[in-house]
Amino acid sequence: MKLACASGSFHREIERGNLTQLEFLDLCARELTCDGVVLDVRHFPRTDDDYLAQVKKMATDRGLSIAALADATFFTAAAERMDEVFRYAAALGSPLVAGPLARETECSWSDQLARLGAATALAKSVNITLAVRNAAQTFAATMHDYKRTAKESDSAWLRYGPEPAALDAASDSRALASNTVLLWSDAGTQTQASIAATIEAFPGFRGHLALDHAGGESSIVLMAAAIRSWRAELCR
Repeated sequence: MKLACASGSFHREIERGNLTQLEFLDLCARELTCDGVVLDVRHFPRTDDDYLAQVKKMATDRGLSIAALADATFFTAAAERMDEVFRYAAALGSPLVAGPLARETECSWSDQLARLGAATALAKSVNITLAVRNAAQTFAATMHDYKRTAKESDSAWLRYGPEPAALDAASDSRALASNTVLLWSDAGTQTQASIAATIEAFPGFRGHLALDHAGGESSIVLMAAAIRSWRAELCR
């Protein structure tokens, strides 16, 4: 398992102008010493080819993998917007685009399924995999929601990107392991027990664990401590 830091965890600092996306890459490499990053689409000051190339080069120079792009609105977006996000991912060399499904009050399941069809068709055309995040009150909140989404979308380009600690008590994380390509953990709420439970449920997982913060208000101290906790538990 590799450890990545999600730029969404520092959203408030980036939004206030206290931290740029490029400074975030430096922070991850030099102070947090993580293995990779998950870049939130909200944090790109520019999306032209020159800037995307600069981000990719800087990540490479710092020894960071770009584990995924995160987009909270991806699965509710129009096809044109999805195509734009895939363009960013392809330019950056990101293998994954991650996001939650729509809230159940936003649209019907049939509408969400139609958007999933459009998303997976585009994903196949560019060979970039989709990692669905679980979130309360969305169409992917539980293990059973995940299973229905995978079955009805019926695409090899749609996989799971769960935060195991946020699943309901009836969900068995182990049942998701075979189709999981990205894991998430909230640095603000994780415990030694939740870390150990995730490692136990996903034995041999070789992808990235993305450390996030639900409020987007993580500090460097908090994130560094969270990464240390994961490393210590992985070494047990």
